[in-house]
Amino acid sequence: MTAPAVHLWRLLKWGRILARHGALQGIERDLNTPAPVRRLARIARFGARVPKVPRYADALQAIGPAAIKLGQTLATRPDMVGDAAALDLMRLQDALPPVPYETIHAALTRAFQRDPAELFRSIEPVPVGAASIAQVHRAVTTDGRTVAIKVLRPGVEEDFTRAIDTYEWAAAQVEAMGGELSRLRPRLTIETFKRWTARELDLRREAASASELADSMEAEPDFKVPTIDWQRTTGKVLTLEWIDGIKLSNRAALIAAGYDLPKLADTLVHAFLRQAIAEGFFHADMHQGNLFALPGNKIAAIDFGIMGRIDRRARVWLAEILYGLITGNYKRVAEIHFEAGYVPSHHNVAEFATALRAVGEPMRGMAVKDMSIGMMLDGLFNITRDFDMQTQPHLLLLQKTMVMVEGVATSLDPEINLWDAAAPFVREWIRTELGPEAAVADRIVTDLRTFARLPDLIRNIELRFPNPPGAPPEPPLRHIEIVRFGGGWRYATVAIVSAAASLGIGWVLWG
Repeated sequence: MTAPAVHLWRLLKWGRILARHGALQGIERDLNTPAPVRRLARIARFGARVPKVPRYADALQAIGPAAIKLGQTLATRPDMVGDAAALDLMRLQDALPPVPYETIHAALTRAFQRDPAELFRSIEPVPVGAASIAQVHRAVTTDGRTVAIKVLRPGVEEDFTRAIDTYEWAAAQVEAMGGELSRLRPRLTIETFKRWTARELDLRREAASASELADSMEAEPDFKVPTIDWQRTTGKVLTLEWIDGIKLSNRAALIAAGYDLPKLADTLVHAFLRQAIAEGFFHADMHQGNLFALPGNKIAAIDFGIMGRIDRRARVWLAEILYGLITGNYKRVAEIHFEAGYVPSHHNVAEFATALRAVGEPMRGMAVKDMSIGMMLDGLFNITRDFDMQTQPHLLLLQKTMVMVEGVATSLDPEINLWDAAAPFVREWIRTELGPEAAVADRIVTDLRTFARLPDLIRNIELRFPNPPGAPPEPPLRHIEIVRFGGGWRYATVAIVSAAASLGIGWVLWG
């Protein structure tokens, strides 16, 4: 178990880098920041030259791979870090200097437990991309197929383990201080980040995500997911079909190649809606660098490390919320928030409906082509503080992806009408999922499942109450209090050591 003093030293070291990039200004100025956190931020920036405009993305890139990934997580939390910081953090593209090919070749040999030449006819030594967790090389298999090989950076797992350990410790400390930080649930944010990185650090899980997405997207033939080469994939190496296309970020090349940009934008919107609303499993990192245009105005996606999942119940709530905001039925939108448990029951439904009206009415007064999904969702999250709404990580990830998709689509076609593009799909899905036929079908399925559970229920009752009627009752057992060792003293010791370490480090910096 890592000592609190070690966590504090890491935080101060990282804080020093953040301070030099001006990334601690918001923490210091925010009235909701607990006093101990504000004091730690001041210690970290002591003597540093602070720029006027904070450079959050640059700061996290300077800290290292784990910080880059954490920044990508925080980019989904404008409610926690602020709109300006969230927007800047979306610049994080994972670009890092590549690992020498000799090191990669050795990693491949360890992963496959044999010479890579037995699996690949050739591997290009210069990578096509180097990110915080892995880098990608183009290769040709022994049977003549061109593939992409994604290889984990050596030592990256240990680096992430150390960093996440400290992130969890820090999140627990600030959440225990209560107030606004408790409502924002930083521990849950770090836990979400931990799950993301666990998936990305095991490339077999990323391969499985790609395979699952490919199956769910069979109804969208214009959206391609590369095929996984399972025979050449391990926990540290992912081999998949090579995508030979033009990145959607290269607008000039797309035009020169004769692509229909409005058609590409429409395909992207429909593919995202299919993933998020119909399937409940979506690519959550759909920025321009991960999307390619293919002949026939098709789109291919890569990099399946960050995926989002929403259950059917949440998707129905989300559809009703969006539909209610568009149509102005704020009372129903408010009721859904209470039914879903997003707003605590001690608040007033009518008051919440009025707050939603303040978000929805400006949108309704705008021309449809000027309405923005991002603006609507930002408005929704701005009222969460007044109504003690706790963070819903799956919805925040969806918000980030919706804003990202909207940005890519409008970069392809500035005149795209997102509501017109989405309307047929959303209207049909809402009718199918919320119409009378769906209600009857859901009731039949629920009742059949209940009946199927009856035998197990009866058996459980018999196990719990085995005595036949009339048998003498069993004697009551004496209550024995369970002793928990190390509770209070352990936390008291942590507090004392943390305080002592803070004072000691502060004395060194000021002395």
